[in-house]
Amino acid sequence: MKKVRVEEAIGMELCHDITAMYDGFKGAAFKRGHVIQKEDIPKLLDYGKKTVFVWEPEAGEIHEEDCARRMAAMAPVEGAHYTGPSEGKVLLMADQKGMFRVDTELLREINMIGDITICTAPDHYRAEPGMRLASMRIVPLVTKEEQIIRAEELCKSKAASGGQLLKLLPYRALKAGVVITGSEVYEGRIKDKFEPVIREKLKYYPGEIIGVTICDDDLDMIMSAARTHIENGADLLIFTGGMSVDPDDLTPTAIRELGAELISYGVPSQPGNMSLVAYLKRGAANAFVPDHGAGAACDDIAILGVPGAAISLPTTMLDVLLPQIYTGVRFTKEDLVRLGDGGLCMQCKTCHYPCCTFGRY
Repeated sequence: MKKVRVEEAIGMELCHDITAMYDGFKGAAFKRGHVIQKEDIPKLLDYGKKTVFVWEPEAGEIHEEDCARRMAAMAPVEGAHYTGPSEGKVLLMADQKGMFRVDTELLREINMIGDITICTAPDHYRAEPGMRLASMRIVPLVTKEEQIIRAEELCKSKAASGGQLLKLLPYRALKAGVVITGSEVYEGRIKDKFEPVIREKLKYYPGEIIGVTICDDDLDMIMSAARTHIENGADLLIFTGGMSVDPDDLTPTAIRELGAELISYGVPSQPGNMSLVAYLKRGAANAFVPDHGAGAACDDIAILGVPGAAISLPTTMLDVLLPQIYTGVRFTKEDLVRLGDGGLCMQCKTCHYPCCTFGRY
């Protein structure tokens, strides 16, 4: 684009809206793309415009709104939609519940190109319908088209290998079996406090709890309860109690004895430091053979070991782990290690999770 005096702009195409206020009117008096006529000159001067910006033929430039449209097209997201462009930007809005994923390295590459700016909600964010997930725009009014082409090429290359810049992964309906351990609960010495907590957490997600079993501190009883839930079609097993490092805490041992692949026992995050994540190959108890790549969707039975902090605190690692569990995307050891950055809950007087730093990847 180039800047010219209005008297010299006759026959040239505006590359931006000209706004004006007069006689109660406020808005665009001349729209982008308008070809300036001789009779427009007095009006432009009345609006305080001595100069205007017009397109230069063959300049290879692209307007901010066209850039925004092309950025939205290069990063489609199932379960969400783009609004706009308005004021030079498009917004990505969630249409459903789900876990929002961002390819952070690809995002960094695109934002390094030059004039392009894409900002998003955090990776692994728990999204709600109507939530803003991303905003895309360029900084100046126009930019060289080659910058948009470069961004499109990066997204196309990622798509060729099965990836994409942004995703909104829907939750799957899971059948959950819950195994509560502890002799003091089993014998009725104290009232169980885990079941109401687990029920409250899981009601957010699709699916059902197919059974809750309270077990003594007995390895065979714990494993038998787990197998019963598996036989009844459990997609998710949640174990509570017996998650510390005391010699008589049997829950991690029972999970191993079932034949599950232990991804991590203990995560760099608090509260919920002693959380456990494992997977059991369906129909092959005591003979687990992993066959899914990192980050791949899987049909294995997900297993969570939940430490006692979940009883007394509103937000723990259980809240952080459940969204990905319900998408069916397998956790890796690297995923859980990354929780160290942002893994310390501030334990605010009023909990604002997930609108906080806790559990960020």
